[in-house]
Amino acid sequence: MIANRTLDFDDYLRMVRRHVVVLLISPVLALIAGFLISFGIPQKFTSASLVGVEPQTVNLMPNAPWIQVRSITAPSLRERMMTLQQTVLSHNQLQRLVSHLSLAKDGKNAEAIIADIQNNVIIAEAQPLGTPPPGEGSTGPPKAPPTEPSAFSISVTADSRQDAQQICRGITSMLLLENLKSREQQAMSTSDFLTQQLADAKNDLDEKEKKVAAFKSQYLGQLPTDVDNNLRILGELKSQLDADTELLNRMQQDKSYAQSLLAQQLSAWKSSQIFRTSEAIEQRLAVLQTQLLALRSQYTDDHPEVIKTEQDIVALEAKEKEFRALSAQKDGKAETDVKEPPEIRQLRDQIHQNEAVIAQTTEEQKELQEKIDEYQSRLTLSPKVEQEYKELTRDDDTAHQIYNSLVVSRSQSEIQTDLERRQEGEQLRLLDDASVPGPPSFPDRRKFALYGLAAGLTFAVGIALLSEFRDKAIRDEKDVQAGLKLPMLTNIPWVGSER
Repeated sequence: MIANRTLDFDDYLRMVRRHVVVLLISPVLALIAGFLISFGIPQKFTSASLVGVEPQTVNLMPNAPWIQVRSITAPSLRERMMTLQQTVLSHNQLQRLVSHLSLAKDGKNAEAIIADIQNNVIIAEAQPLGTPPPGEGSTGPPKAPPTEPSAFSISVTADSRQDAQQICRGITSMLLLENLKSREQQAMSTSDFLTQQLADAKNDLDEKEKKVAAFKSQYLGQLPTDVDNNLRILGELKSQLDADTELLNRMQQDKSYAQSLLAQQLSAWKSSQIFRTSEAIEQRLAVLQTQLLALRSQYTDDHPEVIKTEQDIVALEAKEKEFRALSAQKDGKAETDVKEPPEIRQLRDQIHQNEAVIAQTTEEQKELQEKIDEYQSRLTLSPKVEQEYKELTRDDDTAHQIYNSLVVSRSQSEIQTDLERRQEGEQLRLLDDASVPGPPSFPDRRKFALYGLAAGLTFAVGIALLSEFRDKAIRDEKDVQAGLKLPMLTNIPWVGSER
C-alpha cells in the first residue's frame, strides 16, 4: 500500500478481492474449531428454584381485613439475604450438605466439592411476576424498581443434572430453615434487650421522679407552675387588705363619732342630774327657813323645835356644799347607783362593738401582711427556682419519652417474637422447587461457534490488513502519483497471455 494516499470504495473492493480466500476460509475454520472445542469441555448443568417473600400480616379481628405490620427487628430484606447466603454457604453448612447427599464419592475431594458449590451458587433477586422484560410491553418510561424484592432465585451449577437438582434443593431448604431460625433468635434477643433497657429506663425514671417530687416539696408554692396562682392569691390578699383598711378606718370614724356623742349625752345627763338634786335641796332649805321664821314668831330661840329646825337647816346647807364639791370632783362621771339612760347605754355598746371590730380587723391586717410578704418572697425566688425546675423537668420528660418508647418497642417485640414462633411474620416461601436441568448450561455450543467465527474473522481481517500495509506495488495512476509525486503523461495497457 502506497503511503500518503486517500483510499476510495474501489480500492477497498480490490483489497477484498485480493484476500477473499483468507477472509472466507479463516472464519469458517474458526467456527468449526470453536464448535468442536465445545465438545471437549466438561458439561455443566444448572438447576434453579424460586423463593417468594410473604409480608408479615396480623389479623386484628375475625372479620377485619389483613394489614401489614412492619418488622422492628430484622434489617432490610437484601441485607438479610446476604447474611443468609453467607451462613448457608459456610463451610460447616456445606459440609453437612455434602455428607447428607453423599457427593464425596468415587474418590472425590470433599473440600473441592465445597469450594465448587460456593463458586457455583447464585442467589439473586427475581423479577416480579407479570413484569415485562426491559423494552417490551410498555411504551412509557421505565418504572422504578420496588424498594424491597418480592422473590429470589437460587441457581446451582454442577457436573450432573441430579447433583445440580439435589444441591439446589438442599441449599433452598437450608436457606428457608435458616431464615426461620435467625428471625426467631433475633426477635427473642431483641425482646430480651428491650426488656433490660426498659428496666434500666424505669429505674432512671423513678430516680428523676423522686428528685422532682423532692424539689416540689422543698419549693412548695414557688414553682414556675405556681407563679400565676401566686399572683392571683397575692392580688386577692391585697384586695382583702385594702378592704380591711377601709373597714378599720370606717370603724375608727364610727367609734370617734360615738365617743363624741357619748361625751355630749353624758355631760347633759350629769348636768340634769346635778340640777335636779340641788333644786330639791334648795326647795327643802327654803321650806325649813320658812318654818324657822314661823317658829321664831311663836317660840324663843331656845325652844326645841326652833333649835331642831336650825340644826336641819345647817345640815342641809352642809349637804348642799358637799354635793356640789363631789359633783365637781367626778367631772362628768355618773353615780354608780344611778342608772344611765338607754341612749347612753346604746352608745356604749356601739363603741364596744367598734373596738372589737377594730381589734379583729387589726389582727387580720397583720396576718394578711405576713401572707403578702410570704407570696412576694415566693415570686422573688421564682427565677432561680424556675431554672432548676426546668432542668429537672426536662430530664424527667426525656426519661418519660424514652420509657414510653421502650414500652411500645417491647410490646411490638413481644408480638413479633410470638409471630415468628407461630410463623406468621415475614416469611420466605418456596414458590418453585429445584428444577430438573435441561440442556447443559455450559458450554453453549452456539456461543462457542459464534465466538470462533468472530475470532476467525478478526484474524482474517488482521492478516489482510497486514498484507496490504507490507505491499508496495504500484497498480494504477493514483499509486504512481502518490509514490513518485510526479504527473503521469500516459499509461500503457498490459498485453499478455492472461488477457
